[in-house]
Amino acid sequence: MSKPEFDPSLQRNKLPSSVQQVGIIVRNEMLNYFRSRRFLALSVIALLISGTLTVVVWHSGISNVGGGTVTDSLGFYSLWWGFAGTLLVVFCAVFFGGDAISGEFQNKTGYFLVGKPIRRSSIYIGKWIAACAASLIIFGIFTAITLANGIGYYGLNVPYLFVEAFGFTILYLVAALGFTFFFSSVFKTSSMSIMVTVILLLFGFSLIDTLLTGLAHVEPWFSLAYGSGIVANVMTTPYPAHILSAMGKSAGTLANGVLLTSFNATIPEGIAIMMIYFAATAVMGLILFERKEFN
Repeated sequence: MSKPEFDPSLQRNKLPSSVQQVGIIVRNEMLNYFRSRRFLALSVIALLISGTLTVVVWHSGISNVGGGTVTDSLGFYSLWWGFAGTLLVVFCAVFFGGDAISGEFQNKTGYFLVGKPIRRSSIYIGKWIAACAASLIIFGIFTAITLANGIGYYGLNVPYLFVEAFGFTILYLVAALGFTFFFSSVFKTSSMSIMVTVILLLFGFSLIDTLLTGLAHVEPWFSLAYGSGIVANVMTTPYPAHILSAMGKSAGTLANGVLLTSFNATIPEGIAIMMIYFAATAVMGLILFERKEFN
C-alpha cells in the first residue's frame, strides 16, 4: 500500500501556536492603545509631571529644592523619582490594566474573542504583555526627561543607586499590573475594577501600613506598598534601618512615653513581596478569567 500524499492545505489550516496567539493579542492590544485616548492621556500626564518638576526645580534653584536637602546628584534623583516614580506606576496600572479583562465582559467584546479558536490563557497573557509594554513606553518618556534634567545639573554623574531604584520601580509596575489584572478578572464592570484598584494602590495599602505600625506595632510584610518602599529607600544613604523605634508623644495629648515604631522593608524582602504579589495575583486572575462565563 502506498503512503498517503501530504496535503499542504492541512498545514495552512493549522491553528496558531500558543506563542503565536499571544503575539496576535499583543499586537492588537497595542494598536488599540495607540488608537485610544488613554495612551495619549497618560503620555500627557507623564509630560505634565515631568514639566512641572522641571519648572519648579528651575524656578526655585537646585540648591533650594526640597528645603535645601538636595546637595548632590543622588539627592536630586531621589527627590525627583521618589516623588513621581511610584505615582506613575499606579497611573499605568489603572489605565492599562484596570479594565483589560472586565471590559471584555462589560462591552460584550469577549463574546467575539473567546468564540475564536484561541486559548483564554493566550488572551490573558497577551493583554498583560501589551499593558506592560505600553507602560514601559510611558516610563521611557518620564525617565528620559528625568535623566535630561539630572545631566543638565550634574553632568553624566548618574548614581548607580538610581539605576537600582529604576529596576525596583519596574518590578513594582509588574506587580501592580498583576494586581490590577486580578481585580479586572474579579468584576464584570470596568468602573468597579478600576475603583477598587485605585483605592487600594493609592490609599488602601498605605492606610493599612499606618494602622498596623502605629497601633499594633506589627510589620506590614504582606502589603504591596510596604514592599515597594525600597524604590525610595534604596536612594537613601545609609539605607534606613529595618525597625525604627522611639519614645514620643501620643497624638492629641502632651503625654510622653509612647512607643513609636516604623518599619522599612529590606531590599530582599521588598523584592520578594513584589514578586509574590505578581505571581499570586496573575495566576489567580488567569484562573478566574478561564472559569468565568460570558452570560
